[in-house]
Amino acid sequence: MIDETQEELKAKLAELRTEHRDLDDVIDRLADTVPLDQIQMQRLKKRKLLLKDQIAKLETILLPDIIA
Repeated sequence: MIDETQEELKAKLAELRTEHRDLDDVIDRLADTVPLDQIQMQRLKKRKLLLKDQIAKLETILLPDIIA
């Protein structure tokens, strides 16, 4: 059961990383458009930061710090 949960977390982590990477591409393309849609850019960057936080949280759960 623990292995299943870990596998689910790893799958979710991979999904979040993919979405984060995809947002990078979207943000880069949006930055090249004229006129620049500032509101859309802010929303995308906010979503990207949220994903980054979720990724960090899952990485902490999967790879906890070992205190020596």
